[in-house]
Amino acid sequence: MKRTRMNGCLKAGLIIAGVLAALIILGCFWTPYDPNAMSGGEKRLAPCLAHLMGTDNFGRDILSRVMKGAGTTFSIAAATVAIGAVAGTLIGALTGYFGGVVDEVLMRVNDALTAFPSILLALVIISVVGPGNKYNVVLALGIVFIPSYARITRTAFASARDANYVKSARLMGVSSWRILWVHILPNTVQVLLPALTIGFNNAVLAEASMSYLGIGVTPPDASLGYMLSEAQGMFTVAPWYAVGTGLTIVLMVFGVGLIGEGLQRRERGVL
Repeated sequence: MKRTRMNGCLKAGLIIAGVLAALIILGCFWTPYDPNAMSGGEKRLAPCLAHLMGTDNFGRDILSRVMKGAGTTFSIAAATVAIGAVAGTLIGALTGYFGGVVDEVLMRVNDALTAFPSILLALVIISVVGPGNKYNVVLALGIVFIPSYARITRTAFASARDANYVKSARLMGVSSWRILWVHILPNTVQVLLPALTIGFNNAVLAEASMSYLGIGVTPPDASLGYMLSEAQGMFTVAPWYAVGTGLTIVLMVFGVGLIGEGLQRRERGVL
């Protein structure tokens, strides 16, 4: 059997994402300190053996807060992509395969959602359901992400509906639903995987932006975006807060981006 070698981008992405994932999983069960515990005698401590990333203006351990905040950001981004991808794939599959009235109705709804800037639409939804709750952030971003996945899936299914294997399945009497999910969907995975990695990165940045503005996840929950907002006012006296938090966001986006690029190169046979 011929083995497919793993290219450099995929290796680097898996290493970076793996390290961050290990920290996030560890943070679910253990952190060096209580992320919300304040200590008046340890305010703005520089990185040291006791506090590897230093402390903030309230004496809280930054590493502990980064571990919790990264977990919050990751879970919100993953849930957002799941909602957007599942709903978008369903809409795109129906419109791309059946066309006609189904295509016109669903795609007009899709166009109505894309008519608004994504972050503005998310802000409108958040203002309706209420800010400060991570579940509301997931709902808002999930709705915003549906149109992009619907368009990608629609194009893939529309191209596949006239393929020979689909025509053969129809001649054999296979139902349309089985053709959609058993025959066509597996052949669109190579298109959807890069879209999932891009969507995840966009969700990370969107959640961080909303929390940075104070309308996403707010205390007592730790969030990388809100922490970065706090660090902005302390940059001259405690720059390590901004560096540690910002670097975590960059590495999360960079690692997943490399995985997406690596998957595309693997499909093209590029090492």
